[in-house]
Amino acid sequence: MKIAIAGAGAMGSRFGYQLKKAGQDVTLIDPWTDHVEAIREHGLQVDYDGQLDSVEIPILYPQEVTESYDLVVCFTKALGLDAMLANIKPALGEHTRVLCLLNGLGHEKTVEKYVPAENFLIGNTIWTAGLDGPGKAHLYGSGSLALQNVVPGHEEQAKEVAELLDQAGLNATFDPNVRYSIYRKAALNGCVNGVCALLDCNLGSFGSTDSAPVIIREVVSEFAAVAAQEGIILDQPEVVSYVESIFSPDSIGEHFPSLHQDLVQKGRLTEIDFINGAIARQAVEYGFRAPYCELITLLVHSKEQILGAK
Repeated sequence: MKIAIAGAGAMGSRFGYQLKKAGQDVTLIDPWTDHVEAIREHGLQVDYDGQLDSVEIPILYPQEVTESYDLVVCFTKALGLDAMLANIKPALGEHTRVLCLLNGLGHEKTVEKYVPAENFLIGNTIWTAGLDGPGKAHLYGSGSLALQNVVPGHEEQAKEVAELLDQAGLNATFDPNVRYSIYRKAALNGCVNGVCALLDCNLGSFGSTDSAPVIIREVVSEFAAVAAQEGIILDQPEVVSYVESIFSPDSIGEHFPSLHQDLVQKGRLTEIDFINGAIARQAVEYGFRAPYCELITLLVHSKEQILGAK
C-alpha cells in the first residue's frame, strides 16, 4: 500500500518511521523547511526510548505532491488540516482512504470537503512523540491506535488499514465504537494539554500537584456531559484513572504534551479550540456551561497573546 503521512511533526514522524521500518512504501509531507531539508540530507534521526536510529524516508513539501496515494494519514495540527488537504489534492485519488488522527474533536467536516465520506476513517491514538529539532524525533513508551470507517458498509477497508498499521508495531485495532475512544482521548487531552502549557510543566509534574485530582475530575465530567448529548456515555471513573495512569515516569510522565511543545517551546498558536474549546462551545449549544473548559481555553488564548504566538 502506498502511504502518505500528511503532517510529519512528532507523531507523523513516529508513524512514518515505524511504517518504513516495517517495509511499507511511505512518504512524509510537511511544510516546515528546516525539518524537510534535514530529513532529506541526514534521514530521519530517531531516539526511541534511548536507542538511536536513522532511516532514509522520502519527504515532500505539500506543493510538491503530484500523485495519489492509497492511504493518507493526517497528523497536522487542527488549525492546519484544511490548508494541508487543499495543498495536497493530487494525493487524494478516487479510492484514497484518509485516516484522521488529530487531537480534539470536530475534524470530520473538514476532511469531508476533500474526500467522499465512504473513504474517510476516524481514529484515536495514544502514542506519544516529540521533536528534538528539525529531522530529530524522540519516541516515548508504548501506545495503541483504534480506527473505524465513517460510513457503514466499509468495515473491511477499515480493518485492512488497521491490520497494516498493526503490522508496523502500532498496536492498531478496528473499533466499531471508536467515537467513544475519541472522546476518551479528548478528555485526557482536555485534562492535561492546556494545563501543562499554562503551568510550563510535564505530565508528571502536573499530576503530582494537590490540585490535579480536582481539575481532572471536573474536566472529565464536562467532556462526559457533552458526549452524553451525542449518545456516548463515558465511564467517568475509568477515564479519570486513565488520565492519572500517564503521570508515572514508568509511563509518559516525563513527556511535555503537544500544547506545551507548540506554545511554550515553539511560540506557536495552539489547537485548544478543538479540545477544551470544542467542549465549551458544544456545551452552550446544548444549553449548559462547561466552566473548567471555558477557563482553560481563555487562559491558553491569553498566554498565546502574551507570548506573541503565531
